[in-house]
Amino acid sequence: MKILNSRSSRIASELLTVVLLILGNNLILFSRYTHAAPIDNPNNSAEPELTIDVTGERRIELPKSTPVYTIDRQQIERQGAKNVADTLNNLPGFAINNAGYGADIHTGTYYRGASINQFIILLNGRPIGNNINTYHGATDLNSIPVDAIERIELSSGASNILYGSETFGGVVNIITKTYQGTPQTNISAELGSYGRQDYRASYTGGSDRLNYRIGVEKYRIDNNYRVPVGAANRDPVTGNLTNADTDLTSYSGKISATIDDRNRLDFDAIKITSRRGLVYFGFPFQRDRLNHDALNVGLNWRSQLSSDRSSILNTTLSFNQDYFDTFGPSGANSRRGTLDSQDVTGRIDHNWKTSATNTLRWGGEIQNRQLNGTTISTVPNRIAFNETENRNVVNTALFAVNTWKVNERTAIDIGLRQNFNTQFGNYLNPSLGSRWEITPNLALRASVAGAQRNPGLDQLYLYDTVHGWFPNPNLKPETGATWTAGVDLAFSPTSTATITYFGSNLNDRIATQAISPTVTQWTNIGQVSTNGLEIGFKQQITPQWSAFANYTYTDAKIQSGIERGLQLSLVPYSVAQLGVGYANRGWEVNLLANYNAGTRRAFFNNPGQISTNFVSSFFNLDLSARIPVGENVGVNLYVENLADVQYEKVNRIYSPGRTYRVGVAANF
Repeated sequence: MKILNSRSSRIASELLTVVLLILGNNLILFSRYTHAAPIDNPNNSAEPELTIDVTGERRIELPKSTPVYTIDRQQIERQGAKNVADTLNNLPGFAINNAGYGADIHTGTYYRGASINQFIILLNGRPIGNNINTYHGATDLNSIPVDAIERIELSSGASNILYGSETFGGVVNIITKTYQGTPQTNISAELGSYGRQDYRASYTGGSDRLNYRIGVEKYRIDNNYRVPVGAANRDPVTGNLTNADTDLTSYSGKISATIDDRNRLDFDAIKITSRRGLVYFGFPFQRDRLNHDALNVGLNWRSQLSSDRSSILNTTLSFNQDYFDTFGPSGANSRRGTLDSQDVTGRIDHNWKTSATNTLRWGGEIQNRQLNGTTISTVPNRIAFNETENRNVVNTALFAVNTWKVNERTAIDIGLRQNFNTQFGNYLNPSLGSRWEITPNLALRASVAGAQRNPGLDQLYLYDTVHGWFPNPNLKPETGATWTAGVDLAFSPTSTATITYFGSNLNDRIATQAISPTVTQWTNIGQVSTNGLEIGFKQQITPQWSAFANYTYTDAKIQSGIERGLQLSLVPYSVAQLGVGYANRGWEVNLLANYNAGTRRAFFNNPGQISTNFVSSFFNLDLSARIPVGENVGVNLYVENLADVQYEKVNRIYSPGRTYRVGVAANF
């Protein structure tokens, strides 16, 4: 799949304009495929659902040429998830190394072999975090509270066209809670191993026309458990993990106003303050700290332009800020780096059912990204690189995804996204997908999409004085294509499965590379090809008993350079999750199992050196339970790592063995 460069921008722009006009006039008939009732409510329909999806309020959905995985708040609560990272870890395809006890933010979050900078995190359909601060990933999944979340949706394929070329790895959309009914207060308190404390409170209320929710969470943990010799940040005297504590405070709020039968206005905001120690796998013992302050604010106007809901317009204005302050101990060799990244985004998204067999989703967005960065060091060989950078980039895009319902069982979707970028010129990304329902219980699907992920402004211009990494203003964008092919199965109205082959080819991948014994720099290291298999299964055994299972195999192979033929470091070949749950009249018991096949270690190497050491595989069992002690009060119990086996999660970062949590939750 060819990605057009700036020389072809005028032709590409004209092509996109023509396509939009043709689509708008119904000369090309592409339509959304309409699917059956959700599997999570088997009484809704006799027809089984062929995708793993959960419906709430009516919303604009994506084409079904790739699966959309959804996890709702009930599932999040049953799993005992502490943050978004915990939740995503139980979805197919994810390998999250930088969450949990003793987490190291450098070890990454991966989905189908793509890093967090190659997919996008959305909050109510708008970006949270951004691509201008790529060292920290600009999205700390440990710091996003789950108490405000209604559901999380995971998608790919056509999502690349709708939400940006940087999203070729996938799209995670976090939807926050809304409320309607009698005002309610929810409070919870939880204590656990190694100084863990978690306190949450929220107040909700509303009517048919106006509803609202405000919430606050206070979380902290010491993470001072024993680790073996050779572990990162092991205190040589006590043998404990040190400088791995986290202190987090978050505030969230949402107001939804129904103006009339066709118009609704939503305003929501989340403020996060995080203070934590950093555990560096590449150094024997460090005491660097990270202060992270984040603010995300969004205003959305949803307008139903037709009485039959065939035309829905969403207009969104949002602001996102992430302030990262990384610093080492004060003294003669102190060092500090700050990154203040800000996004202002305006977006129009129109979902238009132009005919009984055709649906067009089209729109445009403009995003201004600003990075203010400062590095300050008293280390003698780094003083010369102290600097302040103020950079910005503006990206404007037009997008269209059109779905044609060929017949009752077949749908085809085609998409185009034209980007106009002040840093890297203009480029066009296409997508194509199809889904064929052979029988009510069996469907085939496939998709392919092109992508371009541009370097972060920090990678281009700002020296990282904490690690000694040099920027590279000559970095080229990562370009390539991603594809899927799969089968959707419905064994019964309460039992479904998805099987997906996925792949991608990425040129000019960006990573740090040692170019001399004393210089490490951001570099285009070459080509990476990824192929894998993803399996998801859900079963409602009885009204009380349910089960799910996920398995993902990922072969992310380096195709060029000195590491040619090796798996990307920190990406496991295989991950699997299995869950069994029981829920009845307020009583709940859930058993979760996780398997990780291990990863290739990554180190800060000298020029010409490669790492061929692997972290061993591990298997983990967690148990959670809820015991009702009244109509509105429950006691929550969690036991993680039931086998009490301490294992290396990744790159000399170790689990603590068995841990406990106990809490109480009430609403009134």
